[in-house]
Amino acid sequence: MKRILLFATVLLSGSTFAQTVTKITDPVDYVNPLMGTASQPDLSNGNTYPCIALPWGMNFWTPQTGVNGDGWAYTYDAHKIVGFKQTHQPSPWMGDYGQFSIMPVTKHLKVTQNERASWFSHKAEVAKPYYYNAYLADHDVTTEIAPTERAVQFRFTFPKTDSSFIVVDAFERGSYIKVIPGENKIIGYSTRVARGPLKNFKNYFVIYVDKPFTLSQTYNLTEEERTGRNGARNRIEVAALNSGLETTTTHALAAIGFKTRAGETVNLRVASSFISFEQAELNLKREVGGDSFNATASKGRAIWNKTLGRLAVSGGTVDQTRTFYSSLYRMLFFPHKMYELDAANKVMHYSAQNGEILPGYKFAGTGFWDTFRALYPFLNLVYPSIDKEMQEGLINDYKEGGWLPEWSSPGYSDIMIGNNSASVVSDAYVKGIRGYDINTLWDAVVKGANNTGPNATGRRGVEYYNTLGYVPYDVKINENAARTIEYAYDDFAIWKLGKALGKPAAEIDIYKQRSLNYRNLFDTRIGLMRGKNKDGSWVTPFNPLKWGDAFTEGNSWHYSWGALHDMQGMINLLGGKKAFVNKLDSIYIIPPIFDDSYYGGVIHEIREMQIVNMGQYAHGNQPIQHMSYLYNFGGQPWKSQARVREAMEKLYAATPDGYCGDEDNGQTSAWYIFSSMGFYPVCPTAGEYVIGTPLFKNMTVTLDNGKKIVINAPNNSAANKYIQALTVNGKPYDLNYLKHTDLTKGAVLNFTMSAKPNMVRGTKDSSAPYSLSNEK
Repeated sequence: MKRILLFATVLLSGSTFAQTVTKITDPVDYVNPLMGTASQPDLSNGNTYPCIALPWGMNFWTPQTGVNGDGWAYTYDAHKIVGFKQTHQPSPWMGDYGQFSIMPVTKHLKVTQNERASWFSHKAEVAKPYYYNAYLADHDVTTEIAPTERAVQFRFTFPKTDSSFIVVDAFERGSYIKVIPGENKIIGYSTRVARGPLKNFKNYFVIYVDKPFTLSQTYNLTEEERTGRNGARNRIEVAALNSGLETTTTHALAAIGFKTRAGETVNLRVASSFISFEQAELNLKREVGGDSFNATASKGRAIWNKTLGRLAVSGGTVDQTRTFYSSLYRMLFFPHKMYELDAANKVMHYSAQNGEILPGYKFAGTGFWDTFRALYPFLNLVYPSIDKEMQEGLINDYKEGGWLPEWSSPGYSDIMIGNNSASVVSDAYVKGIRGYDINTLWDAVVKGANNTGPNATGRRGVEYYNTLGYVPYDVKINENAARTIEYAYDDFAIWKLGKALGKPAAEIDIYKQRSLNYRNLFDTRIGLMRGKNKDGSWVTPFNPLKWGDAFTEGNSWHYSWGALHDMQGMINLLGGKKAFVNKLDSIYIIPPIFDDSYYGGVIHEIREMQIVNMGQYAHGNQPIQHMSYLYNFGGQPWKSQARVREAMEKLYAATPDGYCGDEDNGQTSAWYIFSSMGFYPVCPTAGEYVIGTPLFKNMTVTLDNGKKIVINAPNNSAANKYIQALTVNGKPYDLNYLKHTDLTKGAVLNFTMSAKPNMVRGTKDSSAPYSLSNEK
């Protein structure tokens, strides 16, 4: 593998030396796929796994340290690898689908997870987005992986032995395997899904080995209860040898064996399909063909460099550069492609909605509650062509299932709240993406806004929301206040889309009116949002530090800022800008204390807020991530600059514990990337970005249309985090926001930075970003 090339200068900073990166030729070399992997259920430092894949690829690969079915597939503090797994897992909380694993074994043929597992060390591990290498100590085998979008190449380097094996595990809940020795081939399928059931779901795989088999076996794996010491009962995997080379069972495995020379490499070419074995063969032929392992790795490296290279940074430290590109890498996976190209290069897909094979695009593996905030806005700015495909995939979701998903994994998943598909659809269109059937998506968002659908689609409590103006606390609908606040923003998104489509006011003004429903839950006596009963009375007792209950994975301090589209409305409710800013300040002043009584224990999101010691600011979860930018609405933008930089420096690093909570399909990374650029989409569908503070001395963003956004801050540093002055295309700029349409034309932003805040710039009422209450 090509070594990292660092073009650096050494700068004196105080009494310490800081290495500054001034030129990057291969951004992929700055990516650490292990960022965020030091996680566990009660404390998330990202909840990520090393994803060895191509951007938005259909299949990902990861070393597996957890047992089959464990959402924490790879954890940094684990010591053993049980297999190398094809995965589509968006989150450990969501689980996986379409998985199988491959594991080399020597000495004695063992096929169950515990028996085949091998010790490994990070000292003998190389993780790159396009390449993975690990030494399996117990087997004296080195495993290498090089992926394509729907296929992969493995290279195993074996020791000298007459007992070398490869085990293929198709996982439980219904699987099939067949070994075909005459073709050096294994085929099979897995039906395991964590969020199902799914009709006709199969992940078909084909494996070709470049060495003849001298042993071929299949197994039916079962579980038995065994009594251990002190009478403890444990469930133990038991592999029953199958009499033939083909088996369809609950949990199918296969093993092949051969004699190897010292240092002999055995190569596997592997592909899968959600459509058929024939399509898997086609995917393999099209994406790997006759390429060597090194050629596949080289092509993957080039794709990653090109994709990451759309954002070129310089003038930051090595650590900042690594964190930047590691975060950008995380943003380029979900939702992943579920479509394939048939023999005529026609786009086809398996439908998780109805179980049929149909034409057109399909994506899966993301929750809009997380990603509508910054991940999709980032795609719309920098990679709009892929979001165009995603919008076409949403059209197919709606046509095939009758609803837009709110969490696709890969079908409709009954989890989280809100109707944020409306924002995802609206954001793409109002920011100029075209060439798809937007009228069908309009029908879809209108249906979702006015009906309750299955599996968290539509709006739960809509009958109350549309009549009372809020979802009541006492009607057995959980997280009611959070739903009300999110529905209000989603109605704003629908109204904006309707305006962009030229819909008549008689049809869309109802959504503008409903977008103000957040006001119905604002208690002017305490200046916070709270739950309200059906009769209009406030829920008592009320503790603004209470997590959950009326809110979602947060408390009133977090959700009181959820009217993304109308911060001027919040200023008015609070009694003016001074009170608004004081309320924002309070979030950082109140100690990180909490009431966890609703959950009956400390959930990981609470713990992550507590331990970073930033008051009630809970950056590890999505509802409050935008809050540090809100000082721009209150006429004190320098406070946003300080708070944004503080979060960037304190809460992110390209290390295994490098996040401060769940990374969540690119959303938490997207906050960092946008913030590094110096702005953030507080209200995605408003078409504006609220200004924060740039991180690098220079960044150049190359857009799909060939235009460039050049962001210069030559005197930027850890101390110089405040904006003294800003020019846009050479003209002085006093606004606290940037317009999307202006950026897409190409722009040059020149920031003059200082260690002292400028308490004049951006303080005018006219400098504030968009708010609905200011609509003329």
